[in-house]
Amino acid sequence: MIERISGKRRTWCGFMRAFCYISVAIVTLLTAFMILYVLFRGLPHITGQLLFTVPSMLRNTIGILPDILNTIYIVIATLVIVLPIGVGAAIYLNEYASNRKVVEAIEFAAETLSGIPSIIYGLVGMLVFCQFCSLGTSLLAGALTLVIMNLPTIMRTTQESLKTVPESYREGAFALGAGKWRVIRTVVLPTCINGIITGCILAIGRILSESAALLFTAGFAHNLNGFIKGMSSAGATLTVALYVYASERGEFDIAFAIASILMILTVIINLLTSYMGRLMKRRNGQ
Repeated sequence: MIERISGKRRTWCGFMRAFCYISVAIVTLLTAFMILYVLFRGLPHITGQLLFTVPSMLRNTIGILPDILNTIYIVIATLVIVLPIGVGAAIYLNEYASNRKVVEAIEFAAETLSGIPSIIYGLVGMLVFCQFCSLGTSLLAGALTLVIMNLPTIMRTTQESLKTVPESYREGAFALGAGKWRVIRTVVLPTCINGIITGCILAIGRILSESAALLFTAGFAHNLNGFIKGMSSAGATLTVALYVYASERGEFDIAFAIASILMILTVIINLLTSYMGRLMKRRNGQ
């Protein structure tokens, strides 16, 4: 017997459906407006001189090549450090740890760390990495600070992804005589690769958008260096350069150009990360 829906109930369902549609439309329009406005203001000012030269006070020119390279350097350095630590911590908490109180305490600490303002990370990074560890104002100090900032994101997304792997997969592998680590390496991790990729993309987005912490730790020099020398010296990323040009020098056209480059760079890095994830899944036969 099919129960008829009352008129009041039908009106409420229609109202909630309309509210959801309006909410989606507002979010979509705001996002599209922001992206199109930034690209409209920034793309006309992206030139070869801006992209492939260094700033010069003598020639009165502006170039952001050092800032682009510094951004790439700090993304690579942060991911190389944070991914093994974050994924390893998630594997331990989900697969090896038996004391639930310890696991819950670590999870609570990670969630607390993810909510701390970035300016506090910058202050702690300056005191610990720049001064106590004698790294000075450098991209390495900035990368280590970003590692601490992004570690909770990588760890929690990987851990939640590990929880979605069916227990029957593990039991089947154990029944075939595989050891604990072999089961994790060949069965569990390939199954939850999407969660790891999601955490990686979220970390990349936060690295590219961070400026407050890097002002304290990485500085805002515009020096053109290689990877090794660049990591040991001060350098401005694109977000720091955007802040300097917009707030201190009043170069809003250059600031919008840098914002457009940041958006394009974010899309490129995310596409490369997703492609690598699909490649890994294909290699594992999924």
